[in-house]
Amino acid sequence: MLKVIVLGSGCPNCRKLEQLCHVVAEENNLNMNLEKITDFNKFADYGIMFTPGLVLNGKVVSSGKIPTKETLAHWMIDANQNPQ
Repeated sequence: MLKVIVLGSGCPNCRKLEQLCHVVAEENNLNMNLEKITDFNKFADYGIMFTPGLVLNGKVVSSGKIPTKETLAHWMIDANQNPQ
């Protein structure tokens, strides 16, 4: 199962990234467990200084921006095929 963590305060960009993860998972038949972290103190545990942050299977793949749908799909499919 693909473990996805979205780190953010709950701002519009953070919610958009979360929704995009759901869309990509559904379109690519990925079994995903998505967790949202809104505690600013935990952001530093992942080295995230700018939100939204995205972690796939324990690896930070993005911080401070929303990836394109195509890029996100590539990352998620790769992480699903190569779990840590």
